[in-house]
Amino acid sequence: MALWRTLPIPIASPHGLILSFLILLHSAVTTTVAIRVRTIIHDPSPFKLPVFREAPAFRNGDSCGSNKDDRIHIAMTLDENYLRGTMAAVLSMLQHSTCPENLSFHFLCAHSDVELVSSIESTFPYLNFKIYRFDSNRVRGKISKSIRQALDQPLNYARIYLADILPADVKRVLYLDSDLVVVDDIGKLWDVDMEDKVLAAPEYCHANFTVYFNDAFWSDPVLSNTFQGRNPCYFNTGVMVVDVDKWRKGGYTKKVEQWMAFQKKKRIYHLGSLPPFLLVLAGNIKPVDHRWNQHGLGGDNFEGKCRNLHPGPISLLHWSGKGKPWLRLDSRKPCVVDHLWAPYDLYRSSRHFLEE
Repeated sequence: MALWRTLPIPIASPHGLILSFLILLHSAVTTTVAIRVRTIIHDPSPFKLPVFREAPAFRNGDSCGSNKDDRIHIAMTLDENYLRGTMAAVLSMLQHSTCPENLSFHFLCAHSDVELVSSIESTFPYLNFKIYRFDSNRVRGKISKSIRQALDQPLNYARIYLADILPADVKRVLYLDSDLVVVDDIGKLWDVDMEDKVLAAPEYCHANFTVYFNDAFWSDPVLSNTFQGRNPCYFNTGVMVVDVDKWRKGGYTKKVEQWMAFQKKKRIYHLGSLPPFLLVLAGNIKPVDHRWNQHGLGGDNFEGKCRNLHPGPISLLHWSGKGKPWLRLDSRKPCVVDHLWAPYDLYRSSRHFLEE
């Protein structure tokens, strides 16, 4: 009969508690085998967070980060399922920024989690960031079922409430999804001339705008006049520059919520948080160069098949759609474009631990 004895030796670690086990196996034939195992134990959590390598510290001169007015405010959501993407996105912005010290991150999460904070601090020790808890009750009962479950998560709607969540001294914010990397200085997007508009984003006027709403919408004589006086074009809400002051003063959160409430009574679209943004703002935003959102790299919302890059210069690569680069790389069935994301991946797999 085999007996197991374990002798734990705790060692401090920025990632949690590291335990070194000496496992002794005693058998009836007097054979003894000793195996030393090194592993990381996190505090109990509903989700086991991935572990990341520490990112390099990016600095670029004494003048960077010295003036509060030069701060670039970036809002992103923090989701356990997309954390690997968030880490890659942050690294890409720091690496390509002229003044990385000027970047100030505002992370929105659905619940307070010490592990999430610890993960960011250990991966980016020098990062300027704050975490805000987004109360899911704000959208409970307002979300309509869409074509993909990921689009129905309350955190997907947090972007609507940025003006209510961010501090009053934040006048402008860049909202970015977690499934993207920036390969240019993010300050160029931040400095866009808003021309008195509340929102700036790349517009895609060649896209068939009618597909974002169903027949019940377009056949209704009142609803179909929603865009009267506007030239509505599709824009992707995963990359937006928002004038937070104008959003607050214009009551845009309420306007978006009103369309969400209408959708609960009469179904007029199928795509999560995007259509209410289009209903309120399409045709009335500041267009930004397409280079700032090379979107759709995750394929469609059903199969997530591989797609090629669109022609033209690129400043931001966005894996919107079902397919995510980290999942496809892990499955060893990556698309060609996924290899453009891989250099920013800070994920530390079990293979890295064994090598160390």
